[in-house]
Amino acid sequence: MRNVKVRLRPVAGNINLPTVIKTAFRPGDPQERIFIATQTGQIYYIGNEGLTLFLDIGPRIIKLGENTGGYDERGLLGLAFHPQFFYNGLFYLHYSEAGTQGPGALPGGYSPDPCNPETLHLKWNNREERYDHIDTVEEWILETNGRPRKRRTLLKLRRPFMNHNGYNSLTFSPESGRLVLTTGDGGSGFDPFNLSQDDMEIAGKIIEIDVNQPIGITDLPAATRFDELPAPVQNMLSVIAKGVRNMSSPSYQPMQNYFIKYAGQTGQDFVESIYSFIHYRPVPVPLLVQASRMKRQSAAGNGINNINTGNGIINFGWRGWEGDFPTPVMKPCPTGTGGRQKAISFYKEAAALSAERLRPLTSYFHEDPRPGKFSGTALTGVQAYLGTNIPALTGAVVFTDFARKETAPRIRGALAYTYVRQDGRQNDFYLLEVNHDFGAQPAHFVSLGANLAQTRLFLGVNGSGNVTDFHKGTVFEIVPDR
Repeated sequence: MRNVKVRLRPVAGNINLPTVIKTAFRPGDPQERIFIATQTGQIYYIGNEGLTLFLDIGPRIIKLGENTGGYDERGLLGLAFHPQFFYNGLFYLHYSEAGTQGPGALPGGYSPDPCNPETLHLKWNNREERYDHIDTVEEWILETNGRPRKRRTLLKLRRPFMNHNGYNSLTFSPESGRLVLTTGDGGSGFDPFNLSQDDMEIAGKIIEIDVNQPIGITDLPAATRFDELPAPVQNMLSVIAKGVRNMSSPSYQPMQNYFIKYAGQTGQDFVESIYSFIHYRPVPVPLLVQASRMKRQSAAGNGINNINTGNGIINFGWRGWEGDFPTPVMKPCPTGTGGRQKAISFYKEAAALSAERLRPLTSYFHEDPRPGKFSGTALTGVQAYLGTNIPALTGAVVFTDFARKETAPRIRGALAYTYVRQDGRQNDFYLLEVNHDFGAQPAHFVSLGANLAQTRLFLGVNGSGNVTDFHKGTVFEIVPDR
């Protein structure tokens, strides 16, 4: 592999943080259109007359950036079109609901202290009062008059903190035909309550939703755990993966009679990771709930979060592992004998997960002095590329980072790619060298999308890291540098 030179062709500009880029065939429209969803709640498509507003749910979204200095990870988080959208007009949204602001799960920040075990085993108590906001996952329909209308709510999720809610969080699986949702661990740092490893917690999971199932409940309660959900909602859900810190929905690459799944995990302190997997056995939520109840009734289950269902749930390893490394919180601690020893915060968790976790396909670091690499900040998109227009990328998985550290103060994001090795071992990555003059304006790379055939790649770039700085976003198509 080698670095590949590409060019950015502007598709649409003057957008508020273009966080989701998808394509779809609108009912009655034979041309595949590019859809752009903004964090502030506007969804546009590029039609014959240029950029056209499809839907504005801004009033339904929580006030963003109000008490966070302008930075925010809430808002419109996911958009997915039903595989039969051209015929049935169904699409799906994931967003942070207006009027649900709470005080947060903890009065202050969280910092694990390996010398104080009490900081490593916190519980999320008083959940109905101590939370940050509520996310909702909804089914909408484009009616015959051309107006979108909400049909029903599929999930309402109470979230402990402002961040790590998932991003570009919805897609449809070409394998199962089900809606796929990524939730994130709920935020703060280091997953204070270890929600991502608890099988009963909705946070920190990848979930399949059978949208063909009826619910029959118009006013769904907000939940944090699977066993809090009404039975009709449980029946819709299966769990694909856990150990999620924060990631976008998977990208699917067809390979003969199966699909390679790619998922990117944003890291804590020092590494970002891209994963790949083929085989998995999603576990229906009713089975998880039943197993949990049996575990609680057993004396052997006291204090055990993990439920042994003999399942094939993928485990990305968080919070014990950050990529391919134990979560590195170390501190000298007194031994009680006058000497001192170094302790790591989540050593026992890391040891228990060492064999179970999925190892990354590739990783890149927040500090990397190697030639031809970059020091990243946060992974913002992963997408398989099946096109031939950029031959060096055909069959590759492309990923993007929010900002390269070495480009400050003229902030620039990063694009890179890698391949799955035939021997199954981890692979290195190489850069996409972007030939584009952003001028003096910052260029945060905030999203990565593709068309339905995955033969075209689209990059969302924003001129600010704050959601309160409006109209600074541009969507580009990534094209060969010829």
